[in-house]
Amino acid sequence: MINTLISEIKKKNAPIVVGLDPNPGMIPEHLLKAAVAEQGETLEAMASAVFEFNKGIIDATYDLIPAVKPQIAMYEQFGVPGVAAFKKTVDYAKSKGLVIIGDVKRGDIGSTSTAYAIGHLGSVKVFGKEFVPFDEDFATVNPYLGSDGVKPFIDVCKERNKGIFVLVKTSNPSSGEFQDRIIDGKPLYEHVGEKVREWGNEFMGESYSYVGAVVGATYPEMGAKLRKIMPRTLILVPGYGAQGGKGSDLKAFFNEDKLGAIVNSSRGIIAAYKADKYSHCGSENYADASRLAVEDMLLDIRTAVGLV
Repeated sequence: MINTLISEIKKKNAPIVVGLDPNPGMIPEHLLKAAVAEQGETLEAMASAVFEFNKGIIDATYDLIPAVKPQIAMYEQFGVPGVAAFKKTVDYAKSKGLVIIGDVKRGDIGSTSTAYAIGHLGSVKVFGKEFVPFDEDFATVNPYLGSDGVKPFIDVCKERNKGIFVLVKTSNPSSGEFQDRIIDGKPLYEHVGEKVREWGNEFMGESYSYVGAVVGATYPEMGAKLRKIMPRTLILVPGYGAQGGKGSDLKAFFNEDKLGAIVNSSRGIIAAYKADKYSHCGSENYADASRLAVEDMLLDIRTAVGLV
């Protein structure tokens, strides 16, 4: 799958991913009213509105982007109907030819880690049959429990030709409380980066590893260090846009081949219709605003990386 993702990035000249992280306040009123008219004021209605919202954004942007990244917590908050909407979103995005990065941030050990990996990336055998539960192409993984928490994911990925993105240096302000602590003369995130490189060397695609890394756009100097530590690792870069990252911060995340990173924007794309710059679209045409925001993001990043 890493080869497919790299191929789609090159074909569309688009090293970006749209984060499908909808909160209730982002959903336009007309979608909420339609869902309530059909299902009442229920969690089912909310989940239906979320899916229709996602569907509109996917329809408006799939020809521009290689991948989407649904954040499962934004669906789990609506209970079982929300999880069903997550699955519908994954399936619909796949039907449009998009690669799916499941932002699930799982991290446990042994059989529990294996069960998470099977649920999101693998297949499960029950009643003498084989079923594929969520079927994302990649999943984000928390490495805090060490190799015991990551290796089960890698094992499933090898079986299913899937991949993972391991949290290395995250974009949130307090990430340094642990990730920047100096251990044996260097920060913890560098130790994690070295481990990601080690895991990735055992599971390589044509040019990049199936074991990717998450490194926030808000820390470009650290991104430059980690790019050198992990030269054949695809870096998923959150923190662009609403969190403060911009194209000029991102060149160091890329290799000389102008590949090696995929930049995420969530709120800046899916809630673009609420921004002054795109407000002329109106809430009824929220998806058109999302397309305009994707086009602007692409121009910004292509210019910074030298892809134009």
